Amino acid sequence: MSKKILAVTACPTGIAHTYMAAESLQKAAKEKGLDFKVETRGAVGVENGLTEQEIAEAHAIILAADTDVDEARFEGKNVIKVGVAEAIKNPNSLIEKALSLQPTNKTSYTEKVQQIKAERSSQRTGAYKHLMNGVSYMIPLVVAGGLLIAISFIFGIKAFDPNDPAYNPIAKALMDIGGGSAFALMVPVLAGFIAFSIADKPGLTPGLIGGMLASKIGSGFLGGIVAGFLAGYVAKWLKNSIKLPKNFAGLIPILIIPFLSTLIVGLLMVFVIGTPVKTVMDGLTNWLTGLSGTNRIFLGLILGAMMAFDMGGPLNKAAYTFAVGLLGSNVFEPMAAVMAAGMTPPLGLWLATRLAPKKYTVEEREAGKAAAVLGISFITEGAIPFAAADPLRVIPSIVAGSAVTGALSMLFGATLRAPHGGIFVLPIPHAVGNLLMYTVAIIAGTVVTAIVVNILKKAKE
Repeated sequence: MSKKILAVTACPTGIAHTYMAAESLQKAAKEKGLDFKVETRGAVGVENGLTEQEIAEAHAIILAADTDVDEARFEGKNVIKVGVAEAIKNPNSLIEKALSLQPTNKTSYTEKVQQIKAERSSQRTGAYKHLMNGVSYMIPLVVAGGLLIAISFIFGIKAFDPNDPAYNPIAKALMDIGGGSAFALMVPVLAGFIAFSIADKPGLTPGLIGGMLASKIGSGFLGGIVAGFLAGYVAKWLKNSIKLPKNFAGLIPILIIPFLSTLIVGLLMVFVIGTPVKTVMDGLTNWLTGLSGTNRIFLGLILGAMMAFDMGGPLNKAAYTFAVGLLGSNVFEPMAAVMAAGMTPPLGLWLATRLAPKKYTVEEREAGKAAAVLGISFITEGAIPFAAADPLRVIPSIVAGSAVTGALSMLFGATLRAPHGGIFVLPIPHAVGNLLMYTVAIIAGTVVTAIVVNILKKAKE
């Protein structure tokens, strides 16, 4: 069986060298009779895209690129990185080098979890896939912005306000960076990369502009989601519908689609969509800020259970996206509940292996140590290998623990300004509100998970 070689080509303009490099590599591979495929990332977007299965089966990947090619998907594989010019000039030597590389093997528990996350990502389809693409690009902005805002509070809660007696220029700078810039980009980036997922590069411009309009109108993350999907499908329709002679084809992705799609999306957001979505967003925000007593506990319980039930799947991501989106509206309690509940499953399984080691194999006890590291890092998928091996006992246990954590977090009024980071954000001043009781909520859910799973499990023979 011949070795499968894959390639990706991309140049900054995406018009000429991208396709010249692809053609050069294809010709060299054909002469050698290889199983070969090349993905091009040009001005019109990704063409002949590589699938997760093809990447998994590949012996090596050649990245002939002078721009971003989504390299993270090739983790654990043999990768050769060169510029597009090198692929055009020396395709044979690149192919030979790829063939000479030794196979790679990755088998650790942590790497297995990362592979599961990659597989789940590749299985996302339709609207869920597009939404998650936008959320993944938005999260770093929310993390950076939230932490910078929290740090500004070290100087005083109102120290960023020039009219406040405690005014401090550093606090104002931090607030301008975190709130005025990072958070201001949150909704446009969400919308832009939802549209990018749907229509590739042609969707990015109308998506970003539609998201900015959503922010200005005040429709928040819900408006951003609507703008993203609208921009993506409008750009995709234009991309498939507009045909010009070959000599003018380069104008389509650079001039015609950005102009028409932005015009259509912008007018719809301003005159049709923006205000109704703002009304819905305002109603949601008011309802959440007005929650008290049993209603708060019930919301936390539901969010917590969703985080644990499919450990990174659609329910988990729905709860997480809901909480992240509310950060831009200054609603921080759901985010605290969601992160705590997402940490609990792997932590609870680690504790279970420590409390009742005879109920677990040596391999499972070792896996528990790795699960603990993933748990404190807020990687809920760290529980998946345990759940896959014994779903009927593990899944109810982790759901119970996470539901307790989520409910307690909401009951205690804990808040969180950063949507990721696990325990590593807890020491940052003002990043977490009611830190002591928030920690108690995480510990309580961890203990509940461990006790329930050990009650259900039988000792190993």
